[in-house]
Amino acid sequence: MSSRPAPAHRLRDLALLRRVRDRIDREHAQPLNVEALAQAIGMSAGHLSRQFKLAFGESPYSYLMTRRIERAMALLRRGDLSVTEVCYTVGCASLGTFSTRFAELVGMSPGAYRREAARAAEGLPSCIARQVMRPIRNREAPVDTPELA
Repeated sequence: MSSRPAPAHRLRDLALLRRVRDRIDREHAQPLNVEALAQAIGMSAGHLSRQFKLAFGESPYSYLMTRRIERAMALLRRGDLSVTEVCYTVGCASLGTFSTRFAELVGMSPGAYRREAARAAEGLPSCIARQVMRPIRNREAPVDTPELA
């Protein structure tokens, strides 16, 4: 049994998908949509969504919202902006959608997170606080398993 290299078009698609992911990382606060991202790399929106999910485990929209929520978490920990200001700063156009998505990813409302994070991050260097407080999707949260004796 020998391993065969991936077809050239698959490698090209992966390079394009990395460009999309990098653009989302850079421009997460800008208005972005799947159609515009797909058009920029010459793919259909449907193909981009399917291939992005295969490559990175989540849709482009979900990835974008995760980046926005991560940034929102950092801004909320700082404590100098209101939840509404944070919502618009990270690129969300709807406070309701922002709050719902935040609660899905973080497990609590933005306001509750702000209060909790202020207490939890007290005294921690920002690089450690960011790593410890990174959002974990509720469905991906580790399951407590009993210790085996």
